[in-house]
Parts: sequence; structure tokens; C-alpha cells
Amino acid sequence: MTSILVTGATGFVGHHLCNALLDSSLHIKAAVRSLPENPANLSIEWVVIPTINADTDWREALEGVEVVIHLAARAHIMHETAQDVLQAFRTINTEGSQNLARQAASFGVKRFIFVSTIKVLGEQSALMALNADSPVNPQDPYGLSKFEAEQALQQCAKASGMEYVIIRPPLLYGAGVKGNFLRLMQWLQRGIPLPLAKINNQRSMVYVENLCDLIRICITHPQAANQILLITDRKDFSTSELLIRLATALGKKARLWWLPRKALEIPARWFGKEAEVQRLFDSLQVDASETYRLLSWQPPFSAEQGLVKTAQAFIKRV
Repeated sequence: MTSILVTGATGFVGHHLCNALLDSSLHIKAAVRSLPENPANLSIEWVVIPTINADTDWREALEGVEVVIHLAARAHIMHETAQDVLQAFRTINTEGSQNLARQAASFGVKRFIFVSTIKVLGEQSALMALNADSPVNPQDPYGLSKFEAEQALQQCAKASGMEYVIIRPPLLYGAGVKGNFLRLMQWLQRGIPLPLAKINNQRSMVYVENLCDLIRICITHPQAANQILLITDRKDFSTSELLIRLATALGKKARLWWLPRKALEIPARWFGKEAEVQRLFDSLQVDASETYRLLSWQPPFSAEQGLVKTAQAFIKRV
């Protein structure tokens, strides 16, 4: 039985991934900051890792492990308090990942799967969709820290012979999603009018269960070794279309009205929300066709199915 270590196992992706892998012939070790009060499945071996940085001791977690799936990371903070924001991201995302990769290699781990972000390639696609050959262009501390982690992993793998797989997903959504996607659903559920009509951008997304299925494939697929993979739902939406489809899935009517972008940018600048407005109006299309060709794989869920399942889970929680 192959033993795998999943870091960030109780996070958004980690929770879905562990559930997706339960029926497989895998022994799952789940690294978490603290033990869950009522673990859903007792077949998972829980390992407490309170903090992740350059000094974390991973020996207990790595014992007997053949594949590491590294999900744990410092993501976007709504109300940032760190004085040195870049270093705060680097401590966990870069230095912590590098430390884990080095220890994994020393324990004889065969393959290290690292979930990075499309933000490594930038915040928008201007003339053409971002693809496997697009130049690296991180625009914020999160994206930069993830790119530096990718580089550290590749250097470690080259020196040790451990295989790596790097996955760069765009916006993730699914049951239990948080952040801006959750906020949009809350606004739509309440019937709040949104000044987001007539936005003609195109943005790629990925349903979390599609990402989990790709990760599952990458555990053993020989063609995934030492690859950087992109992933999408193979269906892009404008911001306006996404809101309309999401409202329909919630059983609501999207109350959209039009306001010029510049009229939104002025107050956004006052409150430091320029990046949020940029994401609402700019395009970020991803071409993941090379991933599908290389692995002979297709996302098992369509974007439409993913939105419905996400909305249904949200309705059950409210």
C-alpha cells in the first residue's frame, strides 16, 4: 500500500482531497496544525505539525511516505497585519516548502506534488491565454513566494533524484469555498444589486474536485514526473456571466447594473482594493491543453456542474 503525506489536510483543498482518496489503495497521513475534534474517517493517520517554516521537523510525518502532496501555505490575508508581508509569505510558502522538500528527499520520498498558483505567471492574460510556455511574472508577495518555492523544489529534486510535480491552478471554487467567491454568493443570496453588468472579460477557474482528481492522477502517472501542469475547467466566464450562472444555481436572480470601471477604481484606491477591481474587470485565461494531452486526462466535472454543486453546498450551510 502506497503511503502518502497530505499537508494542509483540513484546508479547503486538503479536505476534498482526503475524501477523494479514501476509496483508493493508499495509506493517508494527514499533516495538520491541530487534531480535528471529530475526525470524519479514522483510517487517516493524523500528524500534528503546529508551524511550517525553515525549522519544522517533519520526521514523524515523513516516516514510510512515498509521495508528498504539499497543500499547506500562507494564502491571501483579508486584513493583513504583518509588517514585512513578503517575508511573512516566504517564511511559510518558500522556506517552509524548501525545508519539507529537503527532508522528504532525505527520507527517500519518490515524488513531491506541489500545488502552486497561476499567479506565478501573472494577474492577467492580455493578447493570449497563459500556457505552459508563458514567462513567469508574479505580481504580489503570494505569487512570488510560490514561484520561489517552485524553484527550491526543482533544485532539491535535481540534486536528490526525487520526482516533482508542480500544479498551477487559477481561481478555485467548490463546497466550503471562502474569500471573494463566498462573498459573491452571499451578496447574490441577499439580492444585493452589484455594479458588475456588461463586463466582457474572460476568466478561467477550476472546480476543487477537478483539481483533486488531477492530483490523484499525478500520484502515480509516469508522464507527470518533473512537470509543471496547468489546470482549468475548460470553460471560461466573464464576471457578469459568472454572477448570472451562480445566481441561477442559488435559485436567485442576479441584480446587476452597469458602472464604469473608473468609477469603481477611485473608491477601491481609497480602501486599498485595487487588486480586487482588477480581477473583476481584467481577463485571466489559462490554456491547460498540454496537461490534458500529456496525461490523457479530462476534468470529470464541467464548470456548470461545479457551480451547481458549490451553490447547493452553500445553501445547505446558510
